[in-house]
Amino acid sequence: MKRIITATLALTLGATQAQKVDTVTIGVAVAQTSNTALLGQEQVIGAKFAEKFLNARGGINGTPFKLAFQDTGGDEAGAINAFQNLITKERVVGIVGPTLSQQAFASDPIAERAKIPVLGPSNTAKGIPQIGDFIARVSAPVAVVAPNAVRQALKLDPKIKNVAVLYAQNDAFSTSETGTFQQTAKDQGLNVATVQKFQTTDTDFTTQVTSVLNAKVDLVIISGLAADGGNLVKQLRQLGYKGLIIGGNGLNTSNMFPVCQQLCDGVIIAQAYSPAQPSAANQVFVKEYTAQYKKAPPQFAAQAYAGVQVMVEALRAIDRKKKLNTWDLADLRVELNKQILAGKYNTPLGPISFDKEGELNQAEFYVAQIKMKDAKNGSFVYLK
Repeated sequence: MKRIITATLALTLGATQAQKVDTVTIGVAVAQTSNTALLGQEQVIGAKFAEKFLNARGGINGTPFKLAFQDTGGDEAGAINAFQNLITKERVVGIVGPTLSQQAFASDPIAERAKIPVLGPSNTAKGIPQIGDFIARVSAPVAVVAPNAVRQALKLDPKIKNVAVLYAQNDAFSTSETGTFQQTAKDQGLNVATVQKFQTTDTDFTTQVTSVLNAKVDLVIISGLAADGGNLVKQLRQLGYKGLIIGGNGLNTSNMFPVCQQLCDGVIIAQAYSPAQPSAANQVFVKEYTAQYKKAPPQFAAQAYAGVQVMVEALRAIDRKKKLNTWDLADLRVELNKQILAGKYNTPLGPISFDKEGELNQAEFYVAQIKMKDAKNGSFVYLK
């Protein structure tokens, strides 16, 4: 089984019900509101940058494409509504989205039933590509990325023995990620001294932090989102925890900096993207992105860009064989899905491809540590 996409390529049809493709539209369904917007805002920027950048370089063999955005909010209902609107109203050929794995498990089956390809830009939980034949992702699975952070923490402090693990129990990605973190800690010979649960909507973590302090641990690992994760980091430091902290992928955004401010300093995060990735595709991306936004591109922007890029390059390949405006929309969606899986792509993430289930093949991963300059400004410094 396979896949569903969060950035939706939409083909807008003519006024008649003749199914010929008129305008190529890429649908993007990500979180623009709710606490998840701290991640989704970066995805919107990445997708819009891809639209401008790729259209300026010829679009789809000389024909521009456009993006149709839908806000998923932070829950399953929002993602379902966004997907339905992109499919039925925008007449998309594909979708890039949603932001959360929790949302993907709810919305991707809708795209699967409609036979519309989906590319998940940040859906890293176990089982996403297996949702259906039309579901793939440009976000590496947590089981591949997360262990790197634990190994890096042990490089920084080889004396680590006892670990506290905290995770958002109402978020599918966080529960998947914490399983990987806990297994990695055991594989490295560490003692998981306490496991604490919380909700992504929580703001007071006194109970969890007290348990962590009482366990006298050397390392804290947090799987949550940017708002709750940032507050948890802040309260750990305010109440006296001085050891290393690892943040999961949900904390992998500079939008967390205003939450924990200077107390974000030192948090370790494994990443699937680095602005220093040496490929020509990434260096052009970094140069153009930095010129426009005055900062280096973050991972969530790079992955959203890659999702749009993959769809556009797949459409270019199809168009070279048979012009897109001669396709029936339903047939084009099926052909696009086949082409996505068959292709190889030079993206800001490095060279990527997909296996037959839509799982991402990606070779390079990174670990960064947050360095705060002041209460609002900081950066991810990449570790070796």
